[in-house]
Amino acid sequence: MATPNEQLRYGWTTGACATAATTAAYTALLTGEFPDPVEVLLPKGRRPSFALATEELDQVRAVASAGVIKDAGDDPDVTHGALIVATVSAGAAGSGVTFLAGSGVGTVTRPGLPLPIGEPAINPVPRQLMTDAVRRVAEANGAAGDVVVEISIPHGEEMARHTWNPRLGILGGLSVLGTTGVVVPYSCSAWIDSIRRGVDVARAMGHQHVAGAVGSTSERVVADLYGLPESALLDMGDFAGAVLKYLRRNPVPRLSMAGGFAKFSKLAAGFLDLHSKRSRVDLGLLAELASDAGIDTLAEPIRNANSALHALELATAAGLDLGGLVAERARRTCVDVLGDAPIDVDVVVIDRAGTIVGRAPR
Repeated sequence: MATPNEQLRYGWTTGACATAATTAAYTALLTGEFPDPVEVLLPKGRRPSFALATEELDQVRAVASAGVIKDAGDDPDVTHGALIVATVSAGAAGSGVTFLAGSGVGTVTRPGLPLPIGEPAINPVPRQLMTDAVRRVAEANGAAGDVVVEISIPHGEEMARHTWNPRLGILGGLSVLGTTGVVVPYSCSAWIDSIRRGVDVARAMGHQHVAGAVGSTSERVVADLYGLPESALLDMGDFAGAVLKYLRRNPVPRLSMAGGFAKFSKLAAGFLDLHSKRSRVDLGLLAELASDAGIDTLAEPIRNANSALHALELATAAGLDLGGLVAERARRTCVDVLGDAPIDVDVVVIDRAGTIVGRAPR
């Protein structure tokens, strides 16, 4: 089956660009020479090469920096064309890799995000990619790999105003993002068409059970949970409505819907397009669920939470199965859309780590 975006050009995440810049800067710090282009190893075995846009080596101060221009392919990414700069200097013995937020990179100031308060907004996967890259360069040159890596994005603070960062409490600039290193171009019609073709294939193969998953983690969880083959898995992305509406006309006896807590909080609120530009998490609904469960004292903290993840953390600490309640409400949305179609539907809700935090029916 054709991939949703095969006619569009893929790009590279800020995390991939930062990894390339870090690799080049650390190599120059140890050898005196910048590799250009510089190859990086991304998840799933991809090995793209990046040309350097800037390079600077100060051997007296033992500091090197390199910059890479981000190419987001055909995706309408706010950071397309941005310069991603990594400045690498020696760290204390045994310190490993320490990350700093340079100009244009934000800092976490609120709870509920995948990084502690006060940390640079460099997400876990890009951190791991850069740490692995530092280790490989260190091993190749007989070094310890104890370094300070500062990531900067000129004009990043201005670009961040067009993102959700300020509202989420990431202040001072952009986040360094990416889980695969690859930017998949956003194409609604192509993606929805692929969902429909996926249902057609599953029906043709005689599958009695299919699963719609928001992303790779939820897909893995639901596949493992029910032992589903790849041909029964529908990569629905944000288009929950496309799955439900097409199955209403072309039913399969059983459907599982799987996704993260934040995304499925939107489904619970009745949204069928889960993209951040077209729907938002309704913290008021989550507060209402807490009240309906008899924990009125939790309603106001959840209503004022910084994010859906923060709301889940508050509920978990109070002993409330908010994930289960969201799963129940999301299932209700699915049933409403499916109407009279002969489909038994269940919902699986996970957290960022891929742990199941809610199921309906249980």
